[in-house]
Amino acid sequence: MKVVILCGGMGTRIRDVSELIPKPMVPVGQQPIVWHIMKFYAHYGYKDFILCLGYKKEHLIDYFLNYTARNSDLTVELGPRTRTTFHNANGNEDWRVTLADTGLKTMTGSRLKRVARYIDTEQFMLTYGDGLCDVNLKALLKNHNKSGKLATVSAVHPAGRFGEIEIDKGRVTSFAEKPQTTQGYINGGFMVFQREFIERYIDDENKCVLEADALVRCAHDGQLNAYCHDGFWQCMDTAREHQMLNDMWERGAQWKVW
Repeated sequence: MKVVILCGGMGTRIRDVSELIPKPMVPVGQQPIVWHIMKFYAHYGYKDFILCLGYKKEHLIDYFLNYTARNSDLTVELGPRTRTTFHNANGNEDWRVTLADTGLKTMTGSRLKRVARYIDTEQFMLTYGDGLCDVNLKALLKNHNKSGKLATVSAVHPAGRFGEIEIDKGRVTSFAEKPQTTQGYINGGFMVFQREFIERYIDDENKCVLEADALVRCAHDGQLNAYCHDGFWQCMDTAREHQMLNDMWERGAQWKVW
């Protein structure tokens, strides 16, 4: 099954961290966040990726073209016929990665439309290049198939962006640093689609927003399913969230299932 990852946005809210590189290339530990996302999908057997590129696309292209060299010791023999020997390679992923230029300012839905030619299966998965979670992808797919709908989104509880306190007559009775909300869900990405969704809900222009246009119309038609995930989920929109994900990685990240 194909896995489409939206990697073309400008990441303006985290520009202080990613001014020189696109957000999917911002490192968590020693690897960019998109690598963590792909490792997560690959753990469940989904290893055929389509990356929708845009802003600073050359960084993603260079990363994957030089993937083995970046993750190995190597000996380079210079001369008329340069020869490179890789040692103790850690980059031998059995992935297939299609890097597709979908435009600099193209909206998310239109980016998906532009890579439709590379989707040769009736079903595909899609996520964003800036979010991590521990959702069971096999259970997600099973839920999607059982629903009979054209699309399924993973519904998650977002973490509060600020500490939450409870007060009684001026006295703090409880304090929680960035608690997870207990009411309400948001789209956490990690979606499953039937290919018919593209044909029915996304036009050929570059202004179709997946979330505010295509998915809204899909829901109106009763074709949008939700898979509720109450486990770990975290996006990387700010420098603080970037630091938090790095701290999690050092301690033993919840998304590291491989």
